[in-house]
Amino acid sequence: MSTGPRRGTGSSHSHSGRSGRGSSEGGQQQQREQPLRSSGAPGRRLSKDVSIRKRALSMHEDSLPAALPLLLDMVRGPLRLPAEEELQEVLRGKLRALQADSEEVTAVFTELSAHLLSINPEDKVIFVTFQSFEEIWKFNTYSTIGFLAHCLEKLLFDSKLWLQSVEEETSAGISFQQDILDGIFKGLLMQEGSFFASCITNQMFDSSTSGGDLYLEQGDIAQFEPPFLGSGWSVRCLSDGARGTAPRPSVEPVPAFHQWFLKSCPENILIGDGKPLCNFPLQFARGCCVASEEYDADGPDELSVAPHDRIIIVGLLVSCFQWFVGRKESTGEVGLVRTDMVAAADTFNSEDVFLDGEERVFVRLQEDTVMEEALDLLKKKHNPSHSYKLDKMPRQDQRRRMSFMKTDEPEHPELKTHIRRLLSSRSSEKPSSPTNIPLNNVPPESPTSSCPRFSVPNVVEGKNHTEELMPLFTYLENQNYNVHYGELYRLTPDQLSSTTFVGHSDEDQLASFLSVARETARKKRLFWSQTRICFLLGKLCVGRSKFSQARVYFEEAVSVPREGFADFRLLTHIYHNLAQIYLLQKNAERFFLMAEKLVSLLMGFAYCLDLLSDDSILKLILKKAILSKNKQAELRACYLLARHHWARNEKHNVISYIERLLVLSSEDTPTWSSMSTSCGYLTLASLYKELDLENLSICSFRRTSLDPSTTIATTLSCVLHLANHQKDQIKPETSFPCGLTPFLHKALSLSEFQDKRRSKHHALGHHLTLCLSEMYSRHRMLDKAIEYMHRLVESSPSSHSLGTAQVNSALVWMAWLHIEKCQPDVALDVLDLVLASMPEHCTSPQEGEVLNLCGVALCSMGNLRRAVENYQAAIDICQEYEDLPNWAVAQANLGLLCLKAGASAAAQRNLTEAVQMFSELDAAGHEQSFSTVLLELGKLHVAQGQMHYGKACYEWALLLSISANLLDCELEATSQLRGLYSTESPDQVQCIVYSLHHLQLLQRTGDLVQTVLALETLSQLHLSLGTHRALQAALDFTKSSLGMCIDLGMKEKEADGWLQAGKIYHLLGQTELVELYIQAAQEVALSTGNTKSVLGLLEAAGDIFFNSDQDRDKAIPFYRDRALPIATKTQSVRSRLRLCNKLTELMLRLSMFEEALDFAQTALDLSLSLGERLNQRVAYHRLAALHHALQQSELAEHFYLKTLALCPSPLHFDEETLYYVRVYQTLGDIVFYDVKDPFDAAGYYHVALAAAVDLGNKKSQLKICTRLATIYHNFLMDRERSLLFYQRARGLAAELNVKRINISMGHQLGPSSQDGGPAFQDRTQAP
Repeated sequence: MSTGPRRGTGSSHSHSGRSGRGSSEGGQQQQREQPLRSSGAPGRRLSKDVSIRKRALSMHEDSLPAALPLLLDMVRGPLRLPAEEELQEVLRGKLRALQADSEEVTAVFTELSAHLLSINPEDKVIFVTFQSFEEIWKFNTYSTIGFLAHCLEKLLFDSKLWLQSVEEETSAGISFQQDILDGIFKGLLMQEGSFFASCITNQMFDSSTSGGDLYLEQGDIAQFEPPFLGSGWSVRCLSDGARGTAPRPSVEPVPAFHQWFLKSCPENILIGDGKPLCNFPLQFARGCCVASEEYDADGPDELSVAPHDRIIIVGLLVSCFQWFVGRKESTGEVGLVRTDMVAAADTFNSEDVFLDGEERVFVRLQEDTVMEEALDLLKKKHNPSHSYKLDKMPRQDQRRRMSFMKTDEPEHPELKTHIRRLLSSRSSEKPSSPTNIPLNNVPPESPTSSCPRFSVPNVVEGKNHTEELMPLFTYLENQNYNVHYGELYRLTPDQLSSTTFVGHSDEDQLASFLSVARETARKKRLFWSQTRICFLLGKLCVGRSKFSQARVYFEEAVSVPREGFADFRLLTHIYHNLAQIYLLQKNAERFFLMAEKLVSLLMGFAYCLDLLSDDSILKLILKKAILSKNKQAELRACYLLARHHWARNEKHNVISYIERLLVLSSEDTPTWSSMSTSCGYLTLASLYKELDLENLSICSFRRTSLDPSTTIATTLSCVLHLANHQKDQIKPETSFPCGLTPFLHKALSLSEFQDKRRSKHHALGHHLTLCLSEMYSRHRMLDKAIEYMHRLVESSPSSHSLGTAQVNSALVWMAWLHIEKCQPDVALDVLDLVLASMPEHCTSPQEGEVLNLCGVALCSMGNLRRAVENYQAAIDICQEYEDLPNWAVAQANLGLLCLKAGASAAAQRNLTEAVQMFSELDAAGHEQSFSTVLLELGKLHVAQGQMHYGKACYEWALLLSISANLLDCELEATSQLRGLYSTESPDQVQCIVYSLHHLQLLQRTGDLVQTVLALETLSQLHLSLGTHRALQAALDFTKSSLGMCIDLGMKEKEADGWLQAGKIYHLLGQTELVELYIQAAQEVALSTGNTKSVLGLLEAAGDIFFNSDQDRDKAIPFYRDRALPIATKTQSVRSRLRLCNKLTELMLRLSMFEEALDFAQTALDLSLSLGERLNQRVAYHRLAALHHALQQSELAEHFYLKTLALCPSPLHFDEETLYYVRVYQTLGDIVFYDVKDPFDAAGYYHVALAAAVDLGNKKSQLKICTRLATIYHNFLMDRERSLLFYQRARGLAAELNVKRINISMGHQLGPSSQDGGPAFQDRTQAP
């Protein structure tokens, strides 16, 4: 059995959700205590963020935190200062809603690689936790690059906040304490058992692999394993794989990204290569250096130098690598130079990690293409169709509006001047000839180059094949590189044997041919032919998995040239193949030596990256950069890895490296100045989108638009991506969602800096302004909407390429905004200027649109006659062009005008004609106007009492709104039907049906406050049915409403909800839960500090028992002990009077007569002080009844007579006459039975009989006649009168079918004296 909603605030788990508000019967005890525990929430609210952090760390000193508190705030401005308390309260309300329904926020944090634990709305804190160090790495990355706040803005911002955030620079701020996150990070690393860390000091470890100790210097990074089963810490050195142990080493874990990369790095890359030597003073150098010692080259790829030789750095010199590419200044020779043999001269530390000619972006946008697509989208969102506007101004606003009078002095001359300039500039506009702008700003592609084809002859041993080989030698004998060689180098072994060389039967024949060619070239000293043939032979051997033979050929290819290498692409291919073979053969020493040389080429020439077939060398670069703590080298390595995977369409591998690039670019260390960070964010956004990470994708787009380096192309690209993503949620012709407001505003601000003379830029700014204005108008922020339109008019150039229709449409829209802003005079001036600019004697559909809007403006100003003329002129134009949809709108406007003028018949006729026109339309797009007209016609029918027609109009509007998906119109139609069945044409079942539908619509809109009210209404409707099933339904609605009130922080509504649930439980007979809910309601009401609210709630709590048939005595403590003292203290006279009356009545029913006297007397005194006769009558009557019950006959008689003296004269209603009958009958009983005065009693009975006769109440007449017959017969001895009343009684008895009348003395002196009371008392029974 459900007992009520959860009462938790910040301490409850968010994933419990709304389903946690009800529990099984076995959990009732826990829920009974829950309201009492949570009611003190305001007292527990923390005032400072520091206290929240301390609470998260309130644990044993050596233990590690389990949860990370995220502190939320609403901030403003570039300094991100805390916003005002009103916005902070809005934030708390949003958090309460998320706490109740945590599914969406859980999904967001899942994308952010965190796990939601709980939400504390009052302290604005969200608690999250992590299950692996990779999650912490990702979470920290998202925090550094600014994703956390933007992800939460998507959850916390409603439409109004999105619109306000643009101008007021409102945003969500989120912060957390880094040391807590670091503590969780360390704990997770310890759990995983192995991690990488940096030594804090120089340390010695007992070696487990050699006789000596393992020595690690401060800053050295090694792999550590925590103790297991009492053993010490174990360590593995990354430079040579040596292992050691220590009891408690001093280490600090490396950052999470480094941790992830080193853990994912292959073993043969991770271990070996020795310790990086960084003797060169600059980590990332460009410029010129000087040889410090003599060096003789070991091969043609190296450069021989002498001391003091000046060497120009080709590309980059990175200090943690052994080689770099240099050019000897004196001779121009290029080759590899050892880093440890040069000294800095004219050298500088470079912040640019890119080489000359290197692609610096991943996603290249063509501005013209993006702008064209954006313009097409903006035009769809702002459709310049000439649709007439329907006058939707509420009637009360029309009645309140003053009549505007035109004055001779213009009120807005500047606006008129700008409009005239804008309208007159069209006469000088010339059609712009399309300019052929190339979409790609790149040189035209060269013709596709392909390798020549060589015929392979049969090789005969001992035969001279020189003549047959000359074409091949001629092609290959070139020291320098050409494009044909590039095609040759890229060929696979299969392609090599099938395309370049033909005429051979198998690869063995080809290999034999190339072997002969190699030997011939060697003999003829054709070194470059020999080198390239060795390379081709090596590739063929690799294809046949003959790696040792391939290694021999590749090594020969490196050593053959004598004059040095000039074809560095060939050298790169040779190095890369050799490195792969050494790696495959586990020749670590040779691999690292060859890899170092290959790295120097990657740092020297941009094209070398494209020649790599895998990422092993790139991972080696990143590993050495991490170990040497060279941030710029790490940047370069991450870029190379990202570019490598991007080129191979391995998008999932790109993300981590681009994220790292953005993290490094946000630090104070060397900046990523040479590459736009906005392009990095845009690349991430597209990657996230491909992986269906919606929230991260939106955050990336948001960061792209906010980045200082962003351009109009990148911002518009963000808009296009997001609009395409949301095309399933919104209709193609509707406006943008408000979440796109910052993007549109940024694009508009960027377009303002462009050359407005370019037609595209001006058109873009024009449509962006219109879309933003429509968005603000849609959410009733009319000042901002008008401001955008005024800015558009003022900033338009003197000559532009916009068409006449576009300019007029913009001005018409601006006029409509002024009408909605209750400025019809300004709108009329604008429309008059537009009309004046149109050609005379030549009507157009747009002129009809302007005339219709003029009619709306004039109607708003109270000039109905001119408004009718304009409407009629618009109708004439519609008839001319057979424009039925707009004709229907103009006809409806005419009907609404008649309605405002009070001409109901004319209004009904015109509205009916408009409905008929609308119903004949086949095309879509007019449903909203049609629904609005139907609703207005329905209201008119209902006001005239034509309920059947009104209901038909409402239902038609509802069906139309449902079919067209018009939520606002559907909501309005449902509200009207609900009201119709509630008041005008009561039908409880239909009212409940439409109330349920109304609730569903409100839930779709997300209006939580209105949803609460709808739930309360449904609860009351079901409560009024009174059945057990209806009461259960009422309880469910009450609990839902109560839960939402808790989430929204609506304390007074929450208290009412607890009380209402208690009342329903009382009606269901579950009395054990009633007092629990009442107690919860009382505590919540007390927490508000509103004394009036507390007083009303205590009285309502007492009413639950007062209006019940059981446990009525439980109402007394609420009235007497709790509510009455508060009413007395606050001097609330009417509350005191009401409470005293209820206490008197309750005690009278419970026979507590003595206790009731004081409250009855107090009620009388208060009634006298207020001077209200009805209250005085009630007080006198209750005093009389009490004295009568106490057998104080004289006082009872006195107060009854006082009551009768306050009755109106003459009597107007039958109820008043009946009251007379009962009171005089009661007076007669008192005097007859208690005072024993039959004579006076007879007098009271006579008055009662006269009133009963006047009323025609025969039962009362029978009773009174019987009493009078008894008195005259037994006491006054008047036989004649006794017989008279007896005969009358017999006659009345015969009419009422009463068989016997007893007027004996014993019968009449028995217990009687039914207390007569006022007609408004429940206890008084009809005789």
